[in-house]
Amino acid sequence: MIEVKDLYKSFGTNKVLQGVNLTIEKGETIVIIGRSGCGKSVLIKHIVGLLNPDQGYVKVEGKKVDDLNLKELYELRKNFGFLFQGAALFDSMTVEENVSLPLVESKNGFSINKIKEIVNEKLSLVGLEGILDLKPSELSGGMKKRVALARALVTDPSYILYDEPTTGLDPIMSDSIDQLIKDLSEKLNVTSIVVTHDMYSVKNVANRVAMMHEGIIYFTGKPEELLNSSDKVIQDFIRRTEV
Repeated sequence: MIEVKDLYKSFGTNKVLQGVNLTIEKGETIVIIGRSGCGKSVLIKHIVGLLNPDQGYVKVEGKKVDDLNLKELYELRKNFGFLFQGAALFDSMTVEENVSLPLVESKNGFSINKIKEIVNEKLSLVGLEGILDLKPSELSGGMKKRVALARALVTDPSYILYDEPTTGLDPIMSDSIDQLIKDLSEKLNVTSIVVTHDMYSVKNVANRVAMMHEGIIYFTGKPEELLNSSDKVIQDFIRRTEV
């Protein structure tokens, strides 16, 4: 479980988080929405300890993240897979090298053959096989996202963070990525945290949705409760995202 309590964060005079409270239950798929610049990415960076709060805290499995020393923080991060917005694949590496990187860097003693086996398994999970030797430049946008997701899965994390997973994709490929997120959440029983402004993703994958507005969690509930809300702020956001 992840608990965010009274979280504040400012950058100079820019007050980004102004008392965020949110609980993320184990095994759920929660989608965090809000306008650009509302603090979605800042929030998830606190969850993995990339930023420290000015006030308040984040707890993961009962451990306060900003109290951990460097070694403990690295151990905590092993529980997380992260799908970056732009996939963040290394252009000079093959698909196999990109996906295997977390295993190689962790120095866990796996043999070359074992690493290749794990990489093939994760690529199969995301619907990609037979592309080990390709470079990112040879992949479509949707394939790059899938390779990046395979890399996020390669350490068998308990939590997966998705930062704008459908940005830059056409509607058909976006639907495919949404379905993949949903399927993996159910198949692997992982906790999925999806940061997006795409209301279609909210409808497609969310068990629960949290909307950020003016530095706080303005709404939490089921997707249908959000879509049927008469709240002016919520309706204005939905209208702007052109559901």
